[in-house]
Amino acid sequence: MSCKIDYQPASNLLENRVVLVTGAGDGIGRAAALTYARHGATVILLGRTIAKLERVYDEIEAEGGPQPAIFPLNFEGATLKDFHDMAETLDKEFGRLDGLLHNAGLLGRITPFEQYNPALWEQVMQVNINGPIWMTQALLPLLQQSADASVVFTSSSVGRKGRAYWGAYSVSKFATEGFVEVLADELENQSTVRVNTLNPGATRTQMRRTAYPGEDPLTLRTPEEIMPTYLWLMGPDSTGVSGQKFDAQPPRG
Repeated sequence: MSCKIDYQPASNLLENRVVLVTGAGDGIGRAAALTYARHGATVILLGRTIAKLERVYDEIEAEGGPQPAIFPLNFEGATLKDFHDMAETLDKEFGRLDGLLHNAGLLGRITPFEQYNPALWEQVMQVNINGPIWMTQALLPLLQQSADASVVFTSSSVGRKGRAYWGAYSVSKFATEGFVEVLADELENQSTVRVNTLNPGATRTQMRRTAYPGEDPLTLRTPEEIMPTYLWLMGPDSTGVSGQKFDAQPPRG
């Protein structure tokens, strides 16, 4: 569906909402965490590098946003018990979850499938699809405690049309799209939890630099510039919209 790049959010759009952002230490996750906090959300910063999360925490505090929380977790080694322990901790601390942005991701390698390393394939699947799926299952009861919860899974153009050499990353994003369709269909008519996918598009991030080393990053939008769609999906203006595919920016010409 079309991007909401021109969306003009109210300054208090996410006031009194508790939103968890994975991969919150840098790139798009950092931008989303800061943007959500600026619009009133209490943000739970999840990632694998504590020092990066602490820097984002300090930025939010310095801007006078609601006090965030840090939850260190590495999807690569995370177990079902880790996800359920996390849900228990968040339940005690907050009692509900109003938003969940699955942003953490692993590129793997751009290489012919014939040469793809099986261990790396498994690793990409764990970080990009298996971990987020089981985390969502563990957090569903908390999301159900919210009157208007939104779950956003990060997708990609290669998760909507396959592209040579993108291997596990592309397949993991196809799986993400399929999972969201299944979950949205299950939750329809029996829950206020909505779930959608969002393709950030070509954005100035480290992952993009790795995938396209010859590209001039100055030709790309910054993470901050694609935040309107992230805000729209996480706020009340998208209530009732579920099982849909969104883009955070227009396709490149």
